Amino acid sequence: MAVRIIDGKGIAAEVRSEVAERVAGLKGRGVTPGLAAVLVGDDEPSKIYVAGKVKACAEVGIHSERLDLPGDISQADLVAELRRLNDDPDVHGILVQLPFPEHIDVLAVHEALSPEKDVDGLTPVSVGRMVRGEATLLPCTPLGIVEMLVRSKIPIEHAEVVIVGRGQLVGMPLAIMLSQKAANANATVTLCHTGTRDVIVHTRRAEILIVAAGRPGTVTADMITAGATVVDVAVNRLEDGRLVGDVEFDSVSKVAGAITPVPGGVGPMTIAMLLANTTTAAELAAGAA
Repeated sequence: MAVRIIDGKGIAAEVRSEVAERVAGLKGRGVTPGLAAVLVGDDEPSKIYVAGKVKACAEVGIHSERLDLPGDISQADLVAELRRLNDDPDVHGILVQLPFPEHIDVLAVHEALSPEKDVDGLTPVSVGRMVRGEATLLPCTPLGIVEMLVRSKIPIEHAEVVIVGRGQLVGMPLAIMLSQKAANANATVTLCHTGTRDVIVHTRRAEILIVAAGRPGTVTADMITAGATVVDVAVNRLEDGRLVGDVEFDSVSKVAGAITPVPGGVGPMTIAMLLANTTTAAELAAGAA
């Protein structure tokens, strides 16, 4: 049986269409959702990512503003800018693009950000709410992965899920989200990392294998069980310019039951969930007004 390619781009388009309807409903109430994207320094990939997010906002009717700050900005001045955005009623979501210049303390920046506007789910308060199962704004990439699995009708509850990579942006929060006793969760989750012995023992047990290690060729065909669903999170650029994930797609796709492509898999879902989170933040603010 041929492998099923999970169309993240197509699913993201569905989410964006739904977001556009929600935005139109808010505008009918006199509220235009607003997202502020904060970029510190001249990191070229960050500029590209932010430009894509700003374009996506325009397509669904979300107002966005991009704040380009110099790479040598002081931490105090950056925090002051964030507090200004916290107090701006027209800004419902704040995205602070990583990475930061080395002199900026990431935790201090996240602590300065209002949890109610934290559309990336990165502040300590947001993380705490996620761990307690009480979050309304969840991290965009993990949330996008869950949404993609649900809409692809991949069973999560009671499933054996293995995640390779314990990063703070994907692996760790996703492990927490999928293991909780909640809708679209309640799985048994194993989190593998650089300290895991015999990773292959775990990956071969997975019904759903999620790979977010940031290294091409991390997962090969001999590491998965026949029929497993494989979600490839990372995007790596090879010396020849090709974009690949962490999974050896050609060989793994001959064994897997379903697999996400790179590009066109998880990436579009991340942006779609940023739009959804921004809209949710605006809906909550409008309800509280």
